[in-house]
Amino acid sequence: MHVYDAVVIGAGQAGLSASYHLKRLGIDHVVLDAAERPGGAWQHRWDSLTMADVHGVADLPDAAAPGGSGDRANVVVPAWFGDYETTHALPVERPARVDRVTSQGELLVVHAGSRSWRGRTIVNATGTWDRPFVPYYPGADTFRGEQLHTVDYPGPEHFRGKRVLVVGGGASAVQFLGELAPITDTLWVTRRVPVWNEGGFDGRAAIGRVLDRVREGRPPASVVSVTGLALRPQERLAESLGAYRRRPMFTRIEPDGVRWSEASTGSDAALEAVDVILWATGFRPAVEHLAPLHLRTRYGGIALQSGGSDVQTAVTAAADPRVQLVGYGPSASTIGATRAGRAAALAVRRYLAETVGMAADTVGMAAETATA
Repeated sequence: MHVYDAVVIGAGQAGLSASYHLKRLGIDHVVLDAAERPGGAWQHRWDSLTMADVHGVADLPDAAAPGGSGDRANVVVPAWFGDYETTHALPVERPARVDRVTSQGELLVVHAGSRSWRGRTIVNATGTWDRPFVPYYPGADTFRGEQLHTVDYPGPEHFRGKRVLVVGGGASAVQFLGELAPITDTLWVTRRVPVWNEGGFDGRAAIGRVLDRVREGRPPASVVSVTGLALRPQERLAESLGAYRRRPMFTRIEPDGVRWSEASTGSDAALEAVDVILWATGFRPAVEHLAPLHLRTRYGGIALQSGGSDVQTAVTAAADPRVQLVGYGPSASTIGATRAGRAAALAVRRYLAETVGMAADTVGMAAETATA
């Protein structure tokens, strides 16, 4: 069986970035993608998200995504990714859903059903979209209305005339309220009081705080949890309608709505009748297939170490330098994941040079300058 220098798991934004830079560095690799067609998580975004909302965050190395039109992002970006794969002749194989990665001496074996690939290193770029998180609340199974997660969001028209409870304190919740409040009745609840950021933020410092957690091996926090929230122009109407007046989390779910206890509201227990609960409660990293490698710390996360001064170059698993993770922790954003792809390719090259004995110039020493 052929032994690759690197096996990339996932062909979304981070995976394509890693593949591009691995190829520029002359590193023999393959990219395994679980989906049947290009696009990564972008192909699953809701229909109302347009390229005007994307603002360039779908850019890939040496190529800018199509401009900010009113076209659907879940159509434009997947087509753009497919064109990018073809233009750069990236070695993507699909569908290949990886179910586990095992160690075999100095090699890693990547398994997808009955098929397997052997590599000296892996770059894990599986993101989070496959692992939506919905917290449990008592009575959830008794609710007679509709419960949806971000992954199921069908667009605003589906909710017209329904009373919608949006749960979650992140950017998705803010965007959903921006679309729904002008056409129907909404409520917003969050576990923590939202932190609004009207004056911009230091992105490097914010991501650095996320990095501190993953260096310690703790589960990564979302980037928005440290950057704060901001309203876009298209969300100002919802603001004027009071959509962003947040309530604390309810105590339980009942057949016709949700109830707050006296302790949580400071008054008598209150029931709010709702037709829909929209869980904008985020995702968890899709890394279960790495479990055989025992990368997790006692805190439950995967500790990462950095190969440079940039906070988004922390991609190497502290427990196993053969493993690079992009789209995890400090690179868990579209822009961060793209930058981390380059960091992962350079980390692979360092590992090959230092451990396998390949001279750096044999894997494209000059390419580092070209890709800077």
